[in-house]
Amino acid sequence: MIDLYTAPTPNGWKASITLEELGTPYRVHAIDLGKNVQKEPWYLEINPNGRIPAIVDRANGDFAVFESGAIMLYLCDRDGSGKLLPRDAKGRSRVEQWLMFQMGGVGPMQGQANVFFRYFPEKLPGAISRYQNETRRLYEVLDRQLARAPYLTGDYSLADIANYSWVRIHEWAGVSVDGLDHLKRWIGELAARPAVQRGLAVPQRLELPKGENAADKIAETGRNILQR
Repeated sequence: MIDLYTAPTPNGWKASITLEELGTPYRVHAIDLGKNVQKEPWYLEINPNGRIPAIVDRANGDFAVFESGAIMLYLCDRDGSGKLLPRDAKGRSRVEQWLMFQMGGVGPMQGQANVFFRYFPEKLPGAISRYQNETRRLYEVLDRQLARAPYLTGDYSLADIANYSWVRIHEWAGVSVDGLDHLKRWIGELAARPAVQRGLAVPQRLELPKGENAADKIAETGRNILQR
């Protein structure tokens, strides 16, 4: 049994969607980021970085794994079927390359776009433009790759789950996907997958707020978390 410690964020969805796609039994432990639970000593024993997600594999000596990409790889290796992560060296490398693309590019750049566009108390046009433009450039890289095949590495894989978990909330970062038809097609196809839908509801479904007041409330919570 896998214990999943998570919250409704792109990195959290990466883990929960992977678990759902693999059909791995797991228990959910919701981490309230607003109450700073991720910084409590018991949780830091699981994830020294004080972030979500993290897992504990109870069937493997209570083995803990933190960092969303590492969790995804561990779960696939644990599963052993080759689903979502090919077993041959070239196939695995292709998936890992696009997984690292998300972890080193889409996640950090879109995350900073979120910060400066939504959360930072002062509006800094230069910073907003910098991170939104770089996020859009990375989306264009994805779009070009998706023009070649239905999924990033040909077959559906961890690479798609990781990148989709971030791209699906592009509007929150103020980044448009207009003109990126292959990316739009891919977003729609992944959104329709039952396992993806189940994973997005863990630990509870997050709906992006409608209206300025609702967005401001979410942004205030985000600002408080960023200061910890």
